[in-house]
Parts: sequence; structure tokens; C-alpha cells
Amino acid sequence: MSKSPRDNSGPVAARDTDVLKAQAINGLLTQPIAILPTKAGDPIRPFALGFWNEIRPLLRPGLSVSTLRRATGAYLHSKRYHLAVALTGSARHDTDGMPIGSVSEADRLAAEQKIESLRKRDDARKAPSTAPTVARSVPLSKADMIRATLLNRNNPPR
Repeated sequence: MSKSPRDNSGPVAARDTDVLKAQAINGLLTQPIAILPTKAGDPIRPFALGFWNEIRPLLRPGLSVSTLRRATGAYLHSKRYHLAVALTGSARHDTDGMPIGSVSEADRLAAEQKIESLRKRDDARKAPSTAPTVARSVPLSKADMIRATLLNRNNPPR
């Protein structure tokens, strides 16, 4: 049985990849926002609902809104962000990093489901392929081997 992310007692600590994503977001803004981690070990804090409306006006002139959306999406869809949302008692924070409300139970459950689906996907990637190998009892003729090569029948499906 896997341990529920809600059982963790402390905040979720940012790793180097989270800090890089946060720096990418801050690099697109006219001023940095305090809710994002600045170094590894800083806590990852759930954003307030309506967060996009707060940071959209801070986008540097000449930069694409979709670039900011992609950068925030990369941060928001990370496993550690979902872990932070799934923690019991976690609070949502404004751009200054101040708590403004708690995470709803529905959001916690959705984050737990996302974490579980990410774990299953990771486990499936790590598991060795269980596809049965077909042993050929009859050797192929030279013509059959050429046809198979031309038709790419020996290549595994993508």
C-alpha cells in the first residue's frame, strides 16, 4: 500500500528543477513574485484561485502571454506542486506568499488522483516490457526477409 501524500506533516520542499521553473516565470515578469521558491529547500506553496489574473498584468511588454502560460503550467503540473496541494491543512497563497485561504477538499482529492496517475505512469515506464517473444520454428526465406525489411514488420509498433 502506498503512502498517501496527505500523511506528510511538513511542507513540500522545492528541488533544483522547481527553482529553475520559478526563475523562468519570474524572468517573464516585470517584478518577481514572492510565492515562488528561490532556492532548493524552499517550500512549494499552492497558488490562490485567480492567480493568473494577478500575474498576467506583470508580464513584460513584448512577451507572449502563451509563453507565461506555458511556464506557469510547467510549474503547476509538477508532481511536487500536486503534493503541496494534497497536504492536509495546506493553504493557498497570494503573489506575496501570504496565506489567503485553505485548499478545498475537492482540490486535495484531485491532486491526490493526479499524483497517483503520475506514479502509475512512472511505474509503467520503469517496468520491463512483458510482450511475448515469438519464436520462429520455420526459417524465413530470403524473399520473406526482404519483404519483412521493406515492410518494417520486424520493428516494434510505436
